Amino acid sequence: MGEINVLHLNESDIDNGGARAAYRLHEGLRSIGCQSKMLVRAKFSNNATVMAEKSPLTKLSPSISRLPLRRYPNRAGGMFSSQWLPDVFFTRVQQNHPDVINLHWICNGYLQIETLAKFQKPLVWTLHDMWVFTGGCHYTENCENYKASCGSCPQLNSNRDKDLSRWVWQRKAKTWKALDLILVATSSWMAECARASSMFKDTRIEVIPLGLNTNQYKPHHRHFAREALNLPHDKQLVLFGALTGTSDRRKGFYLLLPALQRLCQTGWKDKIELVIFGASQPEKAIDLGFKTHYVGRLNDDLSLALVYSAADVMVVPSVQEAFGQTASESLSCGTPVVAFNATGVKDIVDHQQNGYLATPFEVDDLVKGIVWILEDDERYQKLCYQAREKSLREFASEVQAYRYLKVYQDVIEKSKKL
Repeated sequence: MGEINVLHLNESDIDNGGARAAYRLHEGLRSIGCQSKMLVRAKFSNNATVMAEKSPLTKLSPSISRLPLRRYPNRAGGMFSSQWLPDVFFTRVQQNHPDVINLHWICNGYLQIETLAKFQKPLVWTLHDMWVFTGGCHYTENCENYKASCGSCPQLNSNRDKDLSRWVWQRKAKTWKALDLILVATSSWMAECARASSMFKDTRIEVIPLGLNTNQYKPHHRHFAREALNLPHDKQLVLFGALTGTSDRRKGFYLLLPALQRLCQTGWKDKIELVIFGASQPEKAIDLGFKTHYVGRLNDDLSLALVYSAADVMVVPSVQEAFGQTASESLSCGTPVVAFNATGVKDIVDHQQNGYLATPFEVDDLVKGIVWILEDDERYQKLCYQAREKSLREFASEVQAYRYLKVYQDVIEKSKKL
């Protein structure tokens, strides 16, 4: 069982949330005896089992791969990947002789769509966003063109059926049908989206949450955590991350801001202070209604565990989220989460068990959720305990690794029968 040779393909290893998710699975598999390696375009860790492709083309690929977007100067924004650029990864993959390839996030010029059919290996593809079954966008927002054949893409601001999104969709449709593949969705919402797509309506799709090291993401004594981060001891702290997401409507900052301003107008104004990680204090201050502490970008697991432990409640106001690792990390550190009852995060937070799921996308209910978490100390202690228990039960890396191992065994057996 432990002799399966797994090769993970991801654009990078630990520099962002999706990369860390792939890296955590890789580490979890090695911890249970799997022969797991990662092959990336950009390596940031010192892990010898992570290999980086250093060819000149690989270094230039992110900027070159975006050239087709110049034809759409009025596009609405958001990430869009056409993956047209030839790559050099096929040979590197063959040199590692994997029994199974676990695809993760292969965009930003990492892999050309057509390369996947050349591998001729059993494939497991972890869906970190929606790109795998769209014509190029990573989140569809309110568009449902992916259920047919894309084209007239709203994110490209295109009214032509035969646009870049249709071209990408057609290339995927041709390539994907030849793949020996099982999909793994990180949430039930992502699985539903994949099943609704024209690409994967007949494909086996498993749901396995993203994992994390629960020995690293664990509750630390609140006094110690606040002391280490220079945070006040006499306030209830509301935490949220990635303020750089203010320009990304998917992250829901435009809903969080009025929620905080309304909360400020209640009797909580002098009891609460805010903590923001993922960004430094902006030059032009944003009025969030409360005194705000910016702790900057936290790149290591201990610092993240400390900031979660220092907070009384974490708010994740995302509108679309494949999973929502900040929510699972917070629960693992024993800190309840307030989020909307929508997309991937609703698999993580259990309403009034380890957090609060507000009605999508009602600002007043988001406020109500924050207050509900903080107002009753006895209930709060129970929420914290249940948050940690869910993490140990469902998100521990070993639990995730064994579930993936079963999927690998299934796709290898299926491949032998073909």
